[in-house]
Amino acid sequence: MLHGLSPLAREARAWTFEQARNLLARLLRVRLDGDDERDLASTLINAGKIDEAVATFPALGRPVVFQCGYGASGLPHLGTFGEVARPTMVRAAFRALTEDAMPTRLLVVSDDMDGFRKIPDNVPNRAMLEEDRDKPVTSVRDPFGEHDSFGAHNNARLRAFLDGFGFDYEFLSATHCYKSGRFDAVLRRVLERFDKIQAIMLPTLGPERRATYSPFLPISPKTGRVLQAPTLETHPDRGTIVFADEDGELTEIPVTGGALKLQWRPDWAARWTALEVDYEMSGKDLVDSVRVSNRVCQVLGGTPPEGFQFELFMDEANQKISKSKGNGLTMEEWLRYGAPESLAYYMFQSPRSAKRLYFDVIPKATDEYLQQLDAYNRPAPTAAEGNGRPVNPLDNPVWSIHAANPPAKGSPVSFSLLLNLVSAANASDKAILWGFINRLYPDATPDSEPLLDRLVGYAINYYEDFVRPAKKFRAPDERERAAFADLLGRLEALPADCKDAERIQNEVYAAGKDAGFEPLRAWFTALYEVLLGQSQGPRFGSFAAIYGLAETKALIANALADSRGV
Repeated sequence: MLHGLSPLAREARAWTFEQARNLLARLLRVRLDGDDERDLASTLINAGKIDEAVATFPALGRPVVFQCGYGASGLPHLGTFGEVARPTMVRAAFRALTEDAMPTRLLVVSDDMDGFRKIPDNVPNRAMLEEDRDKPVTSVRDPFGEHDSFGAHNNARLRAFLDGFGFDYEFLSATHCYKSGRFDAVLRRVLERFDKIQAIMLPTLGPERRATYSPFLPISPKTGRVLQAPTLETHPDRGTIVFADEDGELTEIPVTGGALKLQWRPDWAARWTALEVDYEMSGKDLVDSVRVSNRVCQVLGGTPPEGFQFELFMDEANQKISKSKGNGLTMEEWLRYGAPESLAYYMFQSPRSAKRLYFDVIPKATDEYLQQLDAYNRPAPTAAEGNGRPVNPLDNPVWSIHAANPPAKGSPVSFSLLLNLVSAANASDKAILWGFINRLYPDATPDSEPLLDRLVGYAINYYEDFVRPAKKFRAPDERERAAFADLLGRLEALPADCKDAERIQNEVYAAGKDAGFEPLRAWFTALYEVLLGQSQGPRFGSFAAIYGLAETKALIANALADSRGV
């Protein structure tokens, strides 16, 4: 599937391929010794001899590690989807660039060793959770009574969530990494280089926090809580620290075996080092934290991963989306009104630009995704048709969205057209809409057009929840009445069984032009406001062709009759 794409991948302009090329440059820089090795490897790779480069330099054949993190104190959400979807897209680009000669892994790490600080609003047994506050999330009892801990419950939800979208990933529990010994070597290094890490961290903190800060967060042997306690003594020779427990008693614990965890920025750096992470994304709000963690990583003897900062999503009022505020969209809401593919498309688009995330973006994202899928599946244009430059299929978003394997076809009907069809038919039943669809596409069925069938369901949900409550019909003014009457006459002159969307559209244009509408957009706005009670819609000719010429004429006739008071 991916073999033979490296020439296209080297030329692709999409941000995912820019990142893939940056990552490849990092591997040459970090894994090879000296300029001679790097130059030879670069020459081989640029010549398309990637297998030879890997055979010559075995370090290039070690797995390339992509990583993303998950906060296990809450349930998966839109941000979780983006945290996994975007590196998955870069991973696909990297595989194309290197023709799969370098194995890759995507690690999804659950921060389930973190102290349980805030109780979510949407869980039962809150009193029980209050008793477990500040314990590691994997030591907090499951309020749902289904798993060994609340962390295990949320981890199971995360994995089901990711599996439902077909992501290819490896799950890691931070608790397991701490307790199994996987982090032991790097934890001993933190202890040995305690003063150097403090020299990085303390200037980033306020005076009060600076007075008590330690990169180590001990877990009380008495209460099981994760403590923000200063480290009073360090003993690298025996691998321990001393701190004052909650009752004030001086307590000595090892830094290994899960007896403590690290503060989040040193934890990030230690994870990069222990897991040899090559690539990780983060939000723009973490730019300073990345910079600090990079420095800690270097102190620990690691090399910071290639990074990418993405912009945050905003709500309709241009405020930062916050789970605690409940503004913006939830995962469940998007998937009620739009396909997962449309969400992935929205995540792909301009990740370095802030975007508003609210209900109105779903129809637009859906139709843009469908347009890109249609473009991908059309025969590639020539250089002349592409303004002198052949179109690179790898630059099409659907290539990245579907990890190099887009479906062979999309939907013959746009989402906006379906919305207007639901509106005109006042339909709440998929069978009714399929009846209209079959007028124009008689051979189409839910089985032969599964994406269209899903879109029909999304359109009904969207119409019921957003369009129907906001419908606001108006009567046409005098000029619009004349134009409507002219259009009705033009449609009457067409063959009764006419399904030619372009022919109908030409008559609509002609009626608007003859009525003097300038710009013509005002004419189409009038059509939708008067006939459908909304100000926007798809091409009117396409709508009329699928809704039916007789039904469209009836809509216009009824609007004219109502405006006369008949």
